[in-house]
Amino acid sequence: FFGEGLDNLPVEDRATIANMAPEYGATCGFFPIDDETLIYLDATDRKNSRIALVEAYAQAQGLFRDGDTPDPVFTDTITLNLAEVEPSIAGPKRPQDRVPLARAASAFAEALDKEYGKAHEAGKRVPVPGKNFDLGHGDVVIAAITSCTNTSNPYVMVAAGMLARNAVKRGLQVKPWVKTSLAPGSQVVTDYLERAELQYDLDTLGFNLVGYGCTTCIGNSGPLPEDISKTIHGHGLAVASVLSGNRNFEGRVNHDVRANYLASPPLVVAYALAGSVMVDLATQPLGTDADGDPVYLKDLWPSSKAVAKTVRKAVKKSMFRKRYGNVFEGDKE
Repeated sequence: FFGEGLDNLPVEDRATIANMAPEYGATCGFFPIDDETLIYLDATDRKNSRIALVEAYAQAQGLFRDGDTPDPVFTDTITLNLAEVEPSIAGPKRPQDRVPLARAASAFAEALDKEYGKAHEAGKRVPVPGKNFDLGHGDVVIAAITSCTNTSNPYVMVAAGMLARNAVKRGLQVKPWVKTSLAPGSQVVTDYLERAELQYDLDTLGFNLVGYGCTTCIGNSGPLPEDISKTIHGHGLAVASVLSGNRNFEGRVNHDVRANYLASPPLVVAYALAGSVMVDLATQPLGTDADGDPVYLKDLWPSSKAVAKTVRKAVKKSMFRKRYGNVFEGDKE
């Protein structure tokens, strides 16, 4: 990645983009070392001597980028206009299958026909024995905020927490058939969510901390409730998961779940509230509040300014020191 746009792209966002290389068909995404890199190293409590070494080494190798650095020359380049970027998810079974959020519901309906041959059952609902709800094609049975794509980006994690807070204030609840989980890749995520008083709201919606590192994306979601699993298999339902990782191959997430969608952490929360990928988040409500009024995604989504303000207040250098300041201590093994 190169160009003057890098001057305004924080390393947290670069880390997310670089890590999501499978979605755009690359082996990896490379960003040059520059002042933003040094700012990130300082913010995460790296020693000044280490930061100076990184800068000196990159300068000596001709790898350090600044405002006067000429753009590299490639055989082919792609120009991206950020004004044309739209919210998207990926699925139902490959990370590169991008679906604009505004088309997500209709795209699943198409997949229900093309991938699963179930178009004639689109509106089918099946009672779950012993429960006071039923299940249908496209129902979200797993909603997981996972580790890989958000570990280095507090903005999307805080946005998820703020969306959860707004939902709790409106009296919304996650649909009862959704299995929810929160498994960040860094213990620092726990610290800043608690400092921002957002973990309580995530817990209230069922996004409780289940551990750190890879979980749902590699099949470690654990089993679905037995009654739900039997209903899915007994009636051949094509149910869905929504997770914030970058792997969604069929059969990898959970053997009960055939359709798997990748989404940002706040969208994972939104789909848990909606309970189905057949709900159009752009035009249909996620639920109703205590007064019976419909609540839409636009009513809950936090502003970028509010998210940035919360990140500045909640994410502290001392958190990295407390959690990871001793990682090099111990014997030679």
